[in-house]
Amino acid sequence: MTKVSPSVLACDLSRLLDEVKSIEKAGADMVHLDVMDGMFVTNITFGLPVIASLRKNTEMFFDVHLMIDKPERYISRFIDAGADLVTFHYEACDDPSAALDIIRTRGKKAGISVKPGTPVDVVYPLLDKCDLVLIMTVEPGYGGQAFIPEMLDKIKELKAEINRLDLNVDIQVDGGINEYTGKLSREAGANNLVAGSYVFKAPDRKGAIDSLR
Repeated sequence: MTKVSPSVLACDLSRLLDEVKSIEKAGADMVHLDVMDGMFVTNITFGLPVIASLRKNTEMFFDVHLMIDKPERYISRFIDAGADLVTFHYEACDDPSAALDIIRTRGKKAGISVKPGTPVDVVYPLLDKCDLVLIMTVEPGYGGQAFIPEMLDKIKELKAEINRLDLNVDIQVDGGINEYTGKLSREAGANNLVAGSYVFKAPDRKGAIDSLR
């Protein structure tokens, strides 16, 4: 079944805990926490203290997406703060294999992401260390962007390689996801959808989440 991970980038951050509890009640499988440092991407969001504070008040699965430079410096600290899955960017890391090892050694789910302009085959040598690969379907840094349809071919290529290697690796997509683009992504091979505005701006959040499945 397709997993849905609403991104809090689109929620009312002044009511963050209530917003997370709302999507949990609506049936979300996890909550997507976008950490941006103003260096790898031009936007800045939140960091360790926010995640640690939230962790004390919910048992929701924390899907932490590190859009930061040299993420290996902070991976263990984000796990200490409560991350269940840590995804970092291939482009931001000096040694992606070692970064994946850090996550796996800590007993958490390990993910790697590629930006739209990065060929997906760069992660193929790392797939045996991954629980998830995140295909960005917009340029990372800001919510509310339009889905880039050319990324569907990248999803298909990745799915074919995962099948060829007979691995159990989730394919997550993030950016411009709604009922229509979610369906296209599922058909291409994705089984984990990140959606921000589509869920948090919906009058019926449960209905929005169900439609993505």
